[in-house]
Amino acid sequence: MKLYAAAASPFVRKVMVVLHETGQLDSVEIVPVVTSPVQPSGAVQASNPLAKIPALERGDGPALYDSRVICAYLDQRAGGRLYNRGWDSKILEATADGIMDAAVLMSYEKRLRPQDKQWDGWLDAQLDKVLGGCAALNSRWMSHLQGPLDIGQIAVGCALGYVDFRHPDAGWRNGNPALAQWYAAFESRPSMQATQPRDA
Repeated sequence: MKLYAAAASPFVRKVMVVLHETGQLDSVEIVPVVTSPVQPSGAVQASNPLAKIPALERGDGPALYDSRVICAYLDQRAGGRLYNRGWDSKILEATADGIMDAAVLMSYEKRLRPQDKQWDGWLDAQLDKVLGGCAALNSRWMSHLQGPLDIGQIAVGCALGYVDFRHPDAGWRNGNPALAQWYAAFESRPSMQATQPRDA
């Protein structure tokens, strides 16, 4: 299999953590790419018509794209333990992916749009989504986060790691002490340490 990836992407990181946690890293060739919404990679577009990463080429079927699809496929391939806690796992993954979406949109606004055209109201609205998601995790989901490892935990860990990486002043820890304490422990996992985000 071949995974098109960029080390800064939280969605790619989620897939990479799943590969580590399920012992499948050696079965996938990691292909680093440089891609963005305004300058998409041709190699990525050949596998994903939306030209977004991650994209996973397989030998036994069409390429897979969207981190949720890829993670579910990899989990099933490894025996299916990361999604076996029911809908709560999927809700947590969706919440984390929403935090990632908002944080990535903030990054695009700051890094790709000319400074004189950046929209503060847009940035504030995306930050509200990040902070709202974190508040919900802290108030509703701590018992799940502290349970057996699942895709929800992996997604949340990758989301918070990306916010720290690109938006260190976001302040998501403020008012969320339980979530902050959980993340401090979770990010020490070998799979998280091995996949820390970085610019290419």
